[in-house]
Amino acid sequence: MPRGLLRDLSALNVSHVVDEGWSGRRNGELLRAMIPLGFDVFVTVDRNLIFQQSLSGGAVGVIVLHARGNRIADLRPLLPELLAAATSVKPGQVVHLGA
Repeated sequence: MPRGLLRDLSALNVSHVVDEGWSGRRNGELLRAMIPLGFDVFVTVDRNLIFQQSLSGGAVGVIVLHARGNRIADLRPLLPELLAAATSVKPGQVVHLGA
């Protein structure tokens, strides 16, 4: 997910993998690293995540963004849905937006 999109998510307490020093980590590693730090939601554009990871019963909710591309201009239309979903997604739940 583009780091520049975080400015549009200022209503939430968000962080980017780069800010956390997690660049290059795979999704499973990211999900495990989030738990002890108290993250509630993992937002990704990786549609294959649900096939690569066992997410049910997980400690964080996952929001998968489906857009034409992963540029800010492609993802920005999903922001209202993302803001709503980020406050309601439950741990272990996967929410697809823009699908």
